[in-house]
Amino acid sequence: MQETKISSTGDLTFPQAGDDWSSLEPDEAGIDPAKLREAITYSQDPAHEGYPPDLGGHLARSHGAKRYDDGLIIGPTKTRGPVTGVVLRNGRLVAEWGEPHRVDMTFSVTKSFLSTVAGLAWDQGLIKDVHDPVADYVDDGGFDSDHNRKITWDMMLRQINEWDGSIWGKHYSASNPNDILRPPAEPGTVYEYSDARVNRLALALLRVWKRPLPEVLKEQVMDPIGASDTWRWNGYRNSWVMIAGQRIQSVSGGGHWGGGMWISARDQARFGMLSLARGNWAGNQIISEDWVKMARTPGKLNPNYGFMNWTLNTDHKLMPNAPADSFFHSGAGTNRIWVVPSLNLVVVLRWVGGDHFNGFVDRLLAAVS
Repeated sequence: MQETKISSTGDLTFPQAGDDWSSLEPDEAGIDPAKLREAITYSQDPAHEGYPPDLGGHLARSHGAKRYDDGLIIGPTKTRGPVTGVVLRNGRLVAEWGEPHRVDMTFSVTKSFLSTVAGLAWDQGLIKDVHDPVADYVDDGGFDSDHNRKITWDMMLRQINEWDGSIWGKHYSASNPNDILRPPAEPGTVYEYSDARVNRLALALLRVWKRPLPEVLKEQVMDPIGASDTWRWNGYRNSWVMIAGQRIQSVSGGGHWGGGMWISARDQARFGMLSLARGNWAGNQIISEDWVKMARTPGKLNPNYGFMNWTLNTDHKLMPNAPADSFFHSGAGTNRIWVVPSLNLVVVLRWVGGDHFNGFVDRLLAAVS
């Protein structure tokens, strides 16, 4: 692989835009080549794969079987590629396998891009305080009730909001992983993962920005970090709204009913590098370090969850053998951008079953000195 000019920040190097990434042989990066190969081989074992290739069919079958979800797919879907991974050490490419340039669905990794757009709004004063009620900024009926008026941006970002309502034809209970229909609790008192409520956040942020969120992300994050132009952030066929006389599609915060962020593992690795560098890219502060610090702060109701979808390794609960500062941007199908600041390590892994992720982590860590 050809070397390319790189910019440095501390111990990290950052690839310029384009496809020629600065690389290191594993032993040059302090990684045992044989043990690295063992980790990669483990990930590629067909018995360790998660999710069938036909993602649209899988979504319709799995969600349609739930009591409160009609399973109707309202956004685009696609078939997935093979198990794919990328390993960066100090920002330099050490290994990749599968199809790292292939654009695939990322499911709830999308939420980390959504929370980043929220962070940009906070950095620029469009949102003054994350503890402000969303209703102070959004006047579209979604936060008018006495119950919903109590909901803050922080509650939305931490999935403790208990928002009451339906959006794009999906009731909040449709995406409840426990398949339980219950009255909403007091906002801020229950952690519950809900794609419908995340989609309500996406619409609220669209109201704040008054611009398509993919346009904001491209201009302020993806282009500055040198991402390709192959990624897409999709909404639903019925998620179009009028804002300031312009018809704009509100994007989804995941792929629960189709849609969401479609992106390559290479571009995911760039986002992982941005996370590792606390929002900085080659000396350019893309998103504030204060926001990244908040995003990585454990929630009181779920200490393994920061802002969407910064998933934390608090008390080594999720990755017992990984450093406590490890975190990953997570999505279904084990779409994960795993970051270990203490090791200057960024790893993308896709399509390995969740039960086997820690097996890969343990093997890779055994290779890293």
